[in-house]
Amino acid sequence: MKLDPEDLAKISSLTLAHYEENAVSFEAGTRDHDVSQNIAALLRHIPGAPPYDILDLGCGPGRDLKTFAALGHRPVGLDGTPSFVDMARAASGCEVWQQDFLQLALPAERFDGIYANAVLFHVPGQELPRVLRELWTALRPGGVLFSSNPRGGNQEGWNRGRYGAYHDLDGWRALMTNAGFEELEHYYRPDGLPREQQPWLASVWRRVG
Repeated sequence: MKLDPEDLAKISSLTLAHYEENAVSFEAGTRDHDVSQNIAALLRHIPGAPPYDILDLGCGPGRDLKTFAALGHRPVGLDGTPSFVDMARAASGCEVWQQDFLQLALPAERFDGIYANAVLFHVPGQELPRVLRELWTALRPGGVLFSSNPRGGNQEGWNRGRYGAYHDLDGWRALMTNAGFEELEHYYRPDGLPREQQPWLASVWRRVG
């Protein structure tokens, strides 16, 4: 079923409202999550010498922005939830942009890396090719995009107040390849568990062209 502009506006507004209403508890609940594996996966594939210009897409309250800054990089955050933008600025001291994922306004060839941790699954499938191409454009040639999404069987819909699209590896590969990326690596999280206990698919991609 094709989503019309009214459907897309509803998806954005209700999903963002969910995060806004739960901003404080979300920050507390995710503050100590260990995503060092994901941060390392992005950084090791970026060409050239650090420090790097990194876009933390869907930065939330700023946990990972702080880490990138502490490592000496030049991160910029982006989130659509007003409270998260305020929290991330206060927590990290970094520049943070308030933008809706479906209405991005990104500068061309601005970033060496884009870190999209637990965020791109909120983009409806019909809009994802456009959004991925916008991210491609925001990367410098040879730049790297990291993504981590809850995996599924290529279905999408509402889940506990948020809209989500749940891709398997083949489906995600097709989307990324069609958007102009080449795969560098992928893995499942949490690390060290049986596959059925690894709900997250993480992958790293290089801009081609």
